[in-house]
Amino acid sequence: MDRRTFIGALAALPSAAAAAELPAAPFDTLETIALWPGAPPGAGLALPSLRIVDESPNPGAFHNRVLTGIARPVLYVIRPERPDGSALLIAPGGGYRELYVDNEGFDIANRFRAAGITAFVLVYRLPGEGWLSAPDVPLEDAQRAMRLIRANAAGFGIDSGRIGVIGFSAGGHVAASLALRANAAAYKPRDAADSLSARPAFASTVYPVITMLPPYAHEASREMLLGAHPSDALRAAYSCERLVTRDAPPMFLVDALDDNFVPPENTLLLFAALRAAQVPVEMHLFERGGHGFAIRGAAGLPAAAWPDLLLKWGASRGYFRGG
Repeated sequence: MDRRTFIGALAALPSAAAAAELPAAPFDTLETIALWPGAPPGAGLALPSLRIVDESPNPGAFHNRVLTGIARPVLYVIRPERPDGSALLIAPGGGYRELYVDNEGFDIANRFRAAGITAFVLVYRLPGEGWLSAPDVPLEDAQRAMRLIRANAAGFGIDSGRIGVIGFSAGGHVAASLALRANAAAYKPRDAADSLSARPAFASTVYPVITMLPPYAHEASREMLLGAHPSDALRAAYSCERLVTRDAPPMFLVDALDDNFVPPENTLLLFAALRAAQVPVEMHLFERGGHGFAIRGAAGLPAAAWPDLLLKWGASRGYFRGG
């Protein structure tokens, strides 16, 4: 999947409040929650300016918006008509260079919203945009997001024990990092929400970036996260397959064997590590799908079944209770 052909004009959003002005998403409501009171952790003197490019060949029919310059990370809240008490934090991908918020964000939220799941699309900061402690910036935002969801669970009608995370491509690395580094002190507490656990009840990764080590690292994502010349020790420290312990949450893994962008061995490495640690895991490898198939790109392929498979898996474990 070619993610580098930009189409359309740039638009600027200066703050989290303005994030609600993001062009219409296919939902009845579009709420936003700013992650941080004041500037996010590690802010420099100058914050990046948000830019939106729509790569869709037909923006009037559907969006394929790409975000960069994220100074004020937010959660988009997508409420179902009949909530079942579960929630899903969604981390879009983009190689840690940008975020694909439609096909790996809003489309996913819409699908699971239909099943009664309250969805939260995470617009997280990108490590190469001037932040201190750049490698931990996505994890900081993911931890904070999970804590804010948990802190406001009653208001959303959510069972705080049934909140999961799902991530796509580099967002898969965000999701796996959150699941496996939930207890890491990634940032200094800001308020009472930061006393809550950041651990998701379950995690799912879809064609994910997992390892930062050769030969299967997606080097473009690795460079954006860790820099041009990281040490072997730094690469290993951010390789999720090295972080699995027995108390990791159950995981649901999805990939396509013809992915020529991020090697599917990333998923296999995580699966093997989870198995070795005796962590409950289910994996689905599809023959075709390539990279970035999400929901739209899987149409007409067996890979299109993955959302239903995730719903059945989640229902079997008591996470989901809707239709």
